[in-house]
Amino acid sequence: MQQRTVIITGGTRGIGRACALRLAAEGHRLVLGYARNHEAAAEVLAAVQALGAECLTVCSDLTTDDGIETLFSAAEEWAPRIDGVVNNAGATLHVGPLVDTPTDVIRRVIDLNLTSAVLVARRSLQALPTGGVLVNVSSGAATTGAPGEYVHYAAAKAGVDALTKGLAIEAAAQHVRVVGVAPGTVDTDVHADAGDPERASRVAARHPMGRVAQPEEVAEVVAFALSAAASYVSGTMIRVAGGM
Repeated sequence: MQQRTVIITGGTRGIGRACALRLAAEGHRLVLGYARNHEAAAEVLAAVQALGAECLTVCSDLTTDDGIETLFSAAEEWAPRIDGVVNNAGATLHVGPLVDTPTDVIRRVIDLNLTSAVLVARRSLQALPTGGVLVNVSSGAATTGAPGEYVHYAAAKAGVDALTKGLAIEAAAQHVRVVGVAPGTVDTDVHADAGDPERASRVAARHPMGRVAQPEEVAEVVAFALSAAASYVSGTMIRVAGGM
């Protein structure tokens, strides 16, 4: 298998970390972007290297133009080329009805989950060569709306779905695929970060399969989307939501 270089935003925790380990196991070279948790970055760097893969971690704020450029410039300087990008950074930051969600939280969530995702996608298309792949990580909430929990986040992720469809058509001219992956509820720290650490276990019974997803299950689908096995997959969302 040919070694590829893949940038993963939000690459040191949750789904991003699982994607890093999954791709490292195939020997790919990784650039992992993260916002502030240096301890998590060091831990996943060691885990990736233990699998025999090359890895660079880059601390950058993707809600700023400078932060996005810092990540991509570091990757382009370090690697011979960028073959794939997993546009994964995101957070809900709050659980509750929209009417009770502080306006500053709404703005931060939309900035991170939509505005930054669009700008990362834009920069990805400048970096990816013929045959490159951009994977946008959305959410099953984009179609359920997540009423009573995080409508603001769902609205932002619906924008990511639209981004995936439109950009795939634009990018086809340069032979770059754009694929969306939409996880349902996943057992990660995103719930604790939003102030509801027990949410995943609490909502598991709602799901047709009676459980929530593990990050590794989403990572398998991301790895497929990046691979040659998905060579005719573009402009679509692959839902990983256990039937929801």
